[in-house]
Amino acid sequence: MQMRSWKVTDFGKPLEMIQQEIPEPTGTEVLVKVTRCGVCHSDLHIGDGYFDLGSAGRLNMGDRGVPLPHVLGHEILGEVVKGGPDAGSVPTGETKLIHPWIGCGECSICKSGQENHCAKPRTLGVYRDGGYQEYILVPHAMFLVDIGDVNPSEATPFACSGVTVYSALRKAQPVLDDEWLVIMGAGGLGLAAVGIARAMGFKQILSCDIDDKKLAAAKDMGATATLNISGDDAAKALAAATGGGPRAVVDTVGANPTAKLGYGSLVKGGRYVIVGLYGGDFTIPLPTLPLRAAAVIGSYVGSLKELKELMELVKAGKVKQVPIENRPMDQVQRSLDELRAGKIVGRVVLTND
Repeated sequence: MQMRSWKVTDFGKPLEMIQQEIPEPTGTEVLVKVTRCGVCHSDLHIGDGYFDLGSAGRLNMGDRGVPLPHVLGHEILGEVVKGGPDAGSVPTGETKLIHPWIGCGECSICKSGQENHCAKPRTLGVYRDGGYQEYILVPHAMFLVDIGDVNPSEATPFACSGVTVYSALRKAQPVLDDEWLVIMGAGGLGLAAVGIARAMGFKQILSCDIDDKKLAAAKDMGATATLNISGDDAAKALAAATGGGPRAVVDTVGANPTAKLGYGSLVKGGRYVIVGLYGGDFTIPLPTLPLRAAAVIGSYVGSLKELKELMELVKAGKVKQVPIENRPMDQVQRSLDELRAGKIVGRVVLTND
């Protein structure tokens, strides 16, 4: 039998729909029928073939081992079909969220539970084929995560945007009840951060963006206050909104303007946590790091343990979901184009029921 897959055949070019045989699982692999796949901004960078490193040039995906042709999509949910000969008992017929941030499984980092930090990653949708197809091979059943009674489309983005901001917010802690957490960006990642931060107990949450429509969505997600940072007085306005500056900033954009504003706004002892991959660079006067006792922390997606912790909050009904728009899988290129143009509020989830 054959399946459809939408592949990058050349970096920077539109995806091509290709018919191919449904793969057979070998070893510990599990075959999953993809019923949902979220559209993430990282897919744009991977499809373009590079990340912008500012003055350091580009991080080329081909040089990093991303193969062509290649299937994007790492926010994956689906129905378990069958396991390989060494997979043991697998939950056939059940719907599971797939943890995509998979490592080699053999190094000390992987064995410590931090496969997302492995030096030899096997990430689904990056180094192995992802979810923009009708079936996918998952290396092991351990990466299948229970979603309980959560709506499948709502559960899907937690595999990336959800666990990414959950991990970053953990690094931003502690923030006292009368201190402020600032979330830079109110796109899909930023909106998820607001909802999850509220579920984690953060009290004072300021959402910052340059789009009033997205800021309205952030307010609906539970932000205490919002701030349009498009003006020249953004630094003064942010300081005024937070009573002198935030204890922590989680930057879901990762661009020069948000980095400068976020780091520069911190109170003494504050933490700037960056998860966004927009690109570029910014300069920090080195004496300010010790003089302000400031911390700059990079946070990359999240671990399997963190995804399971997050899904417990979700299953308990404690996390407000970002706006979700379902679209058929064959609208993947349209969805990527609209995401690039900034036309999407919340998250697009591709369906293949």
